[in-house]
Amino acid sequence: MSASCGVTPSLRTELFTSSSKRTNFPAQTYKPRNKCEMSRRDFAVKGGIVASGVSVMGTPSQSVQGGSERLAYKPEGYNFWEWKGHKIHYVVQGEGLPIVLIHGFGASVFHWRYNIPELAKKYKVYALDLLGFGWSDKALIEYDAMVWTDQVIDFMKEVVKEPAVVVGNSLGGFTALTVAVGLPEQVTGVALLNSAGQFASESRKREEVDETVITKFIVKPVKEIFQRVVLGFLFWQAKQPSRIESVLKSVYKNTANVDDYLIESISKPATDPNAGEVYYRLMTRFLMNQSRYTLDSVLSQMTCPLLLLWGDLDPWVGPAKAEKIKAFYSNSSLVHLQAGHCPHDEVPEAVNIALLDWLSNVDSKPSSPKVI
Repeated sequence: MSASCGVTPSLRTELFTSSSKRTNFPAQTYKPRNKCEMSRRDFAVKGGIVASGVSVMGTPSQSVQGGSERLAYKPEGYNFWEWKGHKIHYVVQGEGLPIVLIHGFGASVFHWRYNIPELAKKYKVYALDLLGFGWSDKALIEYDAMVWTDQVIDFMKEVVKEPAVVVGNSLGGFTALTVAVGLPEQVTGVALLNSAGQFASESRKREEVDETVITKFIVKPVKEIFQRVVLGFLFWQAKQPSRIESVLKSVYKNTANVDDYLIESISKPATDPNAGEVYYRLMTRFLMNQSRYTLDSVLSQMTCPLLLLWGDLDPWVGPAKAEKIKAFYSNSSLVHLQAGHCPHDEVPEAVNIALLDWLSNVDSKPSSPKVI
């Protein structure tokens, strides 16, 4: 789990608050209900480590994972881009068609440690830390999902500057979809790895559950001061190496890659200034928000090719969701993987092979916006 993987926000990370200044995603309906859901409360207790972000300590590039190279660790970071007064950390390697990698909730560029070196042999690979995570600033702002969509769109315009394929895991997957809708002239394809996001019918059901369980019995009765005490304890607990290891092993079916590199990459950023406050804001203001953006509303506006790389052993987001997405969006391909929530780090060779094969068939020219 990037931190992303180790702790995707209970499919609540998948729910977003709309903004009148941003792309409008009209709600669509879809009957099947995803059974692989995790309540916000479960996420708060089990997945709290996500908000810590990820920085990662590692060793110089070396041969690991059956011969795969691993992204070298640099104490000073790689590159920094200023966005709206905030420092954003990113990595860029290779030459060719650009690929932009977006980590999941709580992770960083280092969660793509086994993918960047391999993909960079044929493509120009970018990976960035979302605001509030990894080595990017822990900004004290009002977070909603579209903050990250806006961030990636501006990154594409100002740094990448040419048509690119966008790849995302968990929360990063839903962000990749919204970026494709918001910037169709520059996104030539999208690849999702166990993406966050819900269909409209699932979202409505989730809201009903949250109202009766979370809002009624936890949020409303608890004053902010007590919320801070409770979440402060959860944040302290979540950043402990033993806790991080436990959560990671719950979502990595093959735990060989749950190593010191990965654990350090999650625990170190939690010591950044404002990390605790960012965690509090995400848990009380972002994760508790109602959703107006759904997978069907976004997919109905997207036009580019879509690849689904799905870890079928994911305890949170099972293969049923991938099948629904494929059925809904005809211009898609689905690859099943024997892995958990973060297949790109658990079975990187299989992911790299499937992604490279699909990329070889993706037209580098941007797709035309859909006419409705």
